[in-house]
Amino acid sequence: MKSCSAMDATLPPDLADCANEPIRVPGGIQPHGRMLVLDAADAHLVACSANWNAPPPLDDWRERLAPHLAALQEGEGPAPLGSVTLEDGRRWDLTGHRLPRLLVLELEPTEHPLGLQAPVYALARRFLPRMQEARDVQALLALAVEEFKRLTGFGRCLAYRFDEEGHGEVLAEALDQGYDAYLAHRFPAADIPAQARQLYLLNQIRLIPDARYTPVPLRCVDAAWQPQDIDLSWAALRSVSPLHLEYMRNMGTLASMSVSIVVRGRLWGLVSCHDRDARHVPFETRVACEHLGRLLSLQIEAREDQAELATRLELRHITLEIMSHLTESDGTLRQLTAEPVLLRLAHAGGAAVVLDNDCWTLGDCPPAQRIQELIGRIAHQGREIFHTDRLGEALPALAVDHGEGGRSGGANPATAGVLAISISQVHRHWILWFRPEVVQTVQWAGNPRKAVQADDGRLHPRRSFESWREQLRGRSLPWAPSEVSAALELRQALIGIVLRRAEEMAEFATELGRVNKELEAFSYTVSHDLRAPMRHIAGYVDLVLDAGEGRLLGERSQRYLKHVKEAATYAGRLVDALLDFSRMGRAALKRTEIDTGLMVAELVREISQQPPCERQVVWKVAPGLPRLWGDALLMQVVVRNLLSNACKYSRDREPAVIEVLPVRRSDGAGLEVRDNGVGFQMKYVDKLFGVFQRLHPAEEFEGTGIGLANVRRIVERHGGSVWARGEPDKGATFGFLLPLRAREG
Repeated sequence: MKSCSAMDATLPPDLADCANEPIRVPGGIQPHGRMLVLDAADAHLVACSANWNAPPPLDDWRERLAPHLAALQEGEGPAPLGSVTLEDGRRWDLTGHRLPRLLVLELEPTEHPLGLQAPVYALARRFLPRMQEARDVQALLALAVEEFKRLTGFGRCLAYRFDEEGHGEVLAEALDQGYDAYLAHRFPAADIPAQARQLYLLNQIRLIPDARYTPVPLRCVDAAWQPQDIDLSWAALRSVSPLHLEYMRNMGTLASMSVSIVVRGRLWGLVSCHDRDARHVPFETRVACEHLGRLLSLQIEAREDQAELATRLELRHITLEIMSHLTESDGTLRQLTAEPVLLRLAHAGGAAVVLDNDCWTLGDCPPAQRIQELIGRIAHQGREIFHTDRLGEALPALAVDHGEGGRSGGANPATAGVLAISISQVHRHWILWFRPEVVQTVQWAGNPRKAVQADDGRLHPRRSFESWREQLRGRSLPWAPSEVSAALELRQALIGIVLRRAEEMAEFATELGRVNKELEAFSYTVSHDLRAPMRHIAGYVDLVLDAGEGRLLGERSQRYLKHVKEAATYAGRLVDALLDFSRMGRAALKRTEIDTGLMVAELVREISQQPPCERQVVWKVAPGLPRLWGDALLMQVVVRNLLSNACKYSRDREPAVIEVLPVRRSDGAGLEVRDNGVGFQMKYVDKLFGVFQRLHPAEEFEGTGIGLANVRRIVERHGGSVWARGEPDKGATFGFLLPLRAREG
C-alpha cells in the first residue's frame, strides 16, 4: 500500500500528523527529473528545481514550445511536449500541464524511442482481447497484474479493492521468486489518508523510482511566489512524504508505482507495483499503464453493472411474487410471513412483520419484545429504511442471541444484521429482515495497530508485514445495494396496497355508518311503535280475566290467556331494552370526571334493596377505585349492569361474594366485577357481549340478553375496551377500561 501510515487516531503527532501533511504542495521534487514553473500569461520563469546546473534555456524553447503550451488544458494530466537537449548533451523528455495561473514543465531522461513498439500498441494488440474474455472481476484483476508486471518489469504487482471502511484487500498478484505474497491479505485504511485518496482520484498514476532519494527543493525566481504556493498534484515528479518512503523501505520496497482503479467516480482500488531495487519507468510505459488502468476501471464497472442488473431483475421478480401472493390472499401484511419468499428478497435468515403491537415472524428471528424495542429505536431516528451489518455497534442493547427466547432456540448464532422498512408514517407498521452473525478471520499484512518506537524517540511506520490474523465478531454479511433497493421497491408497492385498502375501508366505513344510522333509526322506530301494541295485548288480557266473562272460561282457556299476557309482557321488555340500546348509540357523550368509589357505593346500596338480592351477599369493594373520564349517566348504566349480573348469577351461592376491583394501566383505568356464581365456558366468551345473546336458559335467570351489549357499546363509544373471564360453577369476572383524560385531549 502507498502513502504515509497514520495507523491510529491515538498515535502521537509523528504518525498522526501524516494525514495532514501538505502532500499537494511539498515544495520539492524527486531527483531523477527536473522541473520548470512558468507564468501562464507571459511564460516568464516563476520557479525551477534546484538541480539545474545552469539557467534553463527558456529563450531557445519559447518559440518552439508556444503552440504546445497553448494547447494545454487546465485539469488534465501531463502531456508530451517532445524532447530537448540540455547542457550535458543528453536528451530529456519534456511534459507539461496547466494550472490556473501557472505552467508546469517536467523533464526526465529520454529512453530509446520505441515507435510502433511502444507499450500502448502492444497493449491494444495483445491484452484487450484477453480482457474481454475474462469471466468476472477476479479474473480481470489477475490478467491486469500480469500485464502490469510485463510492461514495467517490477518484481511484484498487486491489485486490491477498498471495502466500505477503506481497508484494501488484495484480490490478485503476480510476483517473482523471493517476494512476499500478499494475496487475500488486507492493508489497513490508515495506510492511505483521506487527502491521499483524493489525490489518487485526481492523478491516477504515481511513480517512485528510488525510496532512498533526497528531495530536490523548488527555488522561486519570481518574488511573488513561494515553493509551498505551487500545487504539484498533477506532477509526475512530485516528492512524497518522508514517512511513506520509510514505510516502503520497511516493506523491503525501493521502487513503487501505483495506478488508480476508479469506478463510478470513486476510488475502487489500486494496482500497486513493487521492486526491491530502484526502477525507473519511462513516460511511454507510464502512459500505457495509465491507459490500462482506465480500461480496467471501465471493465470492472461494466462487470459490476451487469451483475447488479441481474441481481436487481431477480429481486424484482421476487417482489412481484410477493405482491402476487398478497393479492391472492386476504391482502393483509400478516400474509407476508406465510411464505418463505420474503426471506429470498433480502437473502435473510429471518423476517418479521410488525403492525402496532402485533408481531409475526418467519425463520430465525429475535424475540418479539426485542423486535419491538428495535423498531422503537429505529423509529426514534426518523428513518423510513434502516440497515446495518453490525447491530451490536449501531444499537448495542439490541444485539441478542436467539437463546433468549427466539423462535428457533438457543442453537442459532446471534442476530448481527438487520434491514428494516417502515410502511406507514402514522402507524407502527414495519417489515424487518435479520441475518445471523458470521465470524470472519481477516489476514492482515502486519499488525495494523502496531507502530515502532526507535532510538530517536519518535514513532515510525510498522516494520513488519508478516501475516497477522484477526477474528471479527458481531457482524453479518453486508446488505448489498440491490437488496436495499429491492426493500425500498417493496415498500413503495406495499404502501400502494395499504393506501388502496385505506380508501376501500374509508368507503366501507362511510357506507357502514350510513347503514348503521338507518338501522338505528329503524330499530328506534320499530321499538317505539311496538310498545303500545304489546301493552294493549297485556291490558286486554287483564280485562278479559278480570271481567265476568273471564270466570266463565275453562281452566285451560284461562291458562292460555295467562301465557299470552306473559309473552306480551316479555315482548314489551324486549322492546324497551331494544329502545334503550338504540338510544345508547344516539346520545351525545357528556364527559366529566367520575368518582367511581361513590358511584359503586350508591349502586351497591340500591341493588341490595331489590330482589333477587334480598339475601346474604358479601360485597367486597376495594378502596381507592380510580376516577374515570366519561359520561357519568352512561357509565352508571355500565356499572349497574355488571353489578346486577353478578348478583343475579350468584343467587344460588351461600353466601354470594361480589368483588369490585380497580384496574390501572399505562393506557387507561377501569373496574373489574368478580363473583362466585355459575360462571361460563370461555369458548363462548365472544357471544357474551352480543345483542340478545344468552348462555343460560331464561327459565333459570331472567333478563333480555341485551345488558352486556349495552355495556360494550357504551365503553367502546368512550374509546375503551371490555373483557370477561369465567369458569363453570366457579364464577365470572367482567371488566372495562377507559382511556386516560390525557389521551382524550
